[in-house]
Amino acid sequence: MISDAVGRVIEILPEREPVFGMATLDNRLYLLRAKKTSEQIEVYDIDSYSFLYGLTVSDHGDVFDIVTCGHNRCAYVSDWSDVCVHRVALSDATVTQWPVDDAPARLSLTATHGVLVTCDKVSKMKEYSTDGQLLRVLTLPADVVSPWHAIQLSSSEFIVCHGDRDDQLHRVCLIGSDGSVVKSYGGPKGSGSQQMSVPLHMAVDRNGFVFVVDHNYHRVSLLSPQLTYVREVVLPKQFKWKPLRVHLDSDGGRLYVADDEYKEGKWTAGRVLVVNV
Repeated sequence: MISDAVGRVIEILPEREPVFGMATLDNRLYLLRAKKTSEQIEVYDIDSYSFLYGLTVSDHGDVFDIVTCGHNRCAYVSDWSDVCVHRVALSDATVTQWPVDDAPARLSLTATHGVLVTCDKVSKMKEYSTDGQLLRVLTLPADVVSPWHAIQLSSSEFIVCHGDRDDQLHRVCLIGSDGSVVKSYGGPKGSGSQQMSVPLHMAVDRNGFVFVVDHNYHRVSLLSPQLTYVREVVLPKQFKWKPLRVHLDSDGGRLYVADDEYKEGKWTAGRVLVVNV
């Protein structure tokens, strides 16, 4: 059950390179740092938050997001510059990869343990098997511009957040099986109470509540399963910089939020807020 209070920050992971993703599995926290050297993935104990070891994904790509899969015992990392997805076997740290053709933005897992890749520049979602076979391509409606992140629900529908700084619509949408927008939260910039500004990343709990990184408003908001506003979970004053990614550990009742610094046209530093929810 989700608390009705603002989340309390119980831990802050170290400030170093920008944080482009978090994932949890088997009492481990996997933190993706935006760096082109070795060990882009930092692995922490989820109870003590002590650093355990690092994993290397690529020595030259621009990593962008991470998800872990208990079924396939691996982590997936999107690589924007190399236009691919890396698969990291957690048993032996072996890395393989497959091409996406369009620049991959953010990742999630499907109900059948596939990998859902959101490609914001072409407004498409691509589903792959664990070994990189392309299973299907879903083209989003014309008004869903700059889709940042997509998550498949147990109903097989999708929750998609979209809208960049130059786009008119900034929304979180429920996309039906026929590809149409069933309902949404948000709207045109400056549209009043339902205003969002670059909803960038999401997490969905077991009951269908949606945690949304409202990037330019420096907050994490909570939406109901019907996509109505519930409250702010993480407030602007709790951030040092800007929220960039969010990950929910439902079992532990903890929300992980990447808090990153953007300066002189690039991401320069990052940390992770661990929030009780």
